[in-house]
Amino acid sequence: MVQFETELAQLGNRKDPQTGAISAPIYLSTTFAHPELGQSTGYDYTRTKNPTRDILEEGLANLENGTQAIVTSSGMSAIALVFDLFDSGSTFFVSRDLYGGSYRFFKELEARKRAKFYYFDRVEDLEAQLTDEVAAIFLETPTNPLMNETSIAKVSELAKKHHAYLIVDNTFLTPLRQKPLDEGADIVIHSGTKYLTGHNDILAGVIVSKHPDLDSRLVYLANTIGPSLSNFDCWLFIRSLKTLSLRFDKQEENAKKIVTALAEHEKIKEVFYAGKGAMISLKLQSETLIKEFLARLTIISFAESLGGVESLITYPTTQTHADIPQAERESYGLTPDLLRLSVGIEHADDLIADLLQALE
Repeated sequence: MVQFETELAQLGNRKDPQTGAISAPIYLSTTFAHPELGQSTGYDYTRTKNPTRDILEEGLANLENGTQAIVTSSGMSAIALVFDLFDSGSTFFVSRDLYGGSYRFFKELEARKRAKFYYFDRVEDLEAQLTDEVAAIFLETPTNPLMNETSIAKVSELAKKHHAYLIVDNTFLTPLRQKPLDEGADIVIHSGTKYLTGHNDILAGVIVSKHPDLDSRLVYLANTIGPSLSNFDCWLFIRSLKTLSLRFDKQEENAKKIVTALAEHEKIKEVFYAGKGAMISLKLQSETLIKEFLARLTIISFAESLGGVESLITYPTTQTHADIPQAERESYGLTPDLLRLSVGIEHADDLIADLLQALE
């Protein structure tokens, strides 16, 4: 069995035996001719199936040790597609500290009486509340932005006990550091916009499953609803995956150095880091320091999103988590003194120097 790095670097190779192209071709055609009545080449219409997308989906399924991957036009469209698996009125449990866009979507489903959502902080809280009426558990680990980790294996055990599916958002750690399907999850999702593509130039979502019933249903829904990722973006995604391990290793190395440099700084109240990956959150000693700190940064950009080669810093209170009511988000620790840092591949010394001078 080849290693991760080899599998990524070789993605798409040998897919065009006629020409021997090393870089897989982009099949931009939206439709495909039939040899004759009642026959198909296997491709009919690009929303249903496209050769470039097939290469990408096969590679992503292999990376997550799944049997079926679906790529979509955004991370949120991937989440929406997954929740279309469930009947109207279904009940879900969700990790409380989560991306604000997911929270907004869940609130929209509740407002339209399409679903009920309950939130939990610890596995023990989840266990005490679970019943056989629950359709699925939606888990972020590490959480966004407080970096709380939850045992996927333990939650999977609870889910199976109550005949519920387990859906895990693996955006922060990628299959390089965490394989939820191996730990008992039923479905893995990613905002492919983040680490998997890694250059802040592709909007994409990913779903991976490993059960025949889920596989076929997801393929059917993807074709029916049509959140397809464009053929060109599929090709860019393939190209980007080839450097995933190099990028992620460097980002993680930088993050660990930054955590060490900031841990004892007098203007830092707390540093949140899961011990792996490249996402860090910081609490400054006062929220009054936030504006000037952001203004003084010269290398790290103040912007939403994460996972790209460029380091980005985000203020969740007004950006990624603004849709979560203030009292609710502050009740679990997402306070106005918190910043979220996505560490890039720049030289660690330059990033540390930028942060330290901004704190002065």
